Amino acid sequence: MQIAQRAILTLLSAIFLLDSPSSGQEVAAAAQTSSGAPKSSVPSQAPKSHHRFWDKDNIVLFAGVGAGRALDYASTRHFRDRGVNEWLLTNSIVDNKPLFAGIEVAAAAASIGVSYLFHRSGHHKLERWVSIVHIGAAVGGSARNYTLRAPSPPDAPH
Repeated sequence: MQIAQRAILTLLSAIFLLDSPSSGQEVAAAAQTSSGAPKSSVPSQAPKSHHRFWDKDNIVLFAGVGAGRALDYASTRHFRDRGVNEWLLTNSIVDNKPLFAGIEVAAAAASIGVSYLFHRSGHHKLERWVSIVHIGAAVGGSARNYTLRAPSPPDAPH
């Protein structure tokens, strides 16, 4: 669970760091205007491409995130039913089906929330990449889960 917490903190830190350069430009522009220099009529930044948050692309990406989380749930339950131990969460969390399903839903919601933060701060490429990376990680992890072998019984010959 500590790995997930670190990843979330790192991602949130990146959001705030990526949003800070525009704030610095606004402060510099305000300082220049207050010093008596004439204000330029040309905007300092190129106009940002705007789109609605719930546009077709994001809906498809968020559906992919949800499908990836559902696949992760199914693959994790599959290997737990075969006796393989979970390494990211504890076995007791994964074995509690309602709790584990809630964690999967929360992971999808967190991904959408991070995408929204990028959208609001004008980082539209990063907004899309959050979902793309999440889908890739979920599908890749699920594929790995299905390749795990059940542990051999202790009295079986090696």
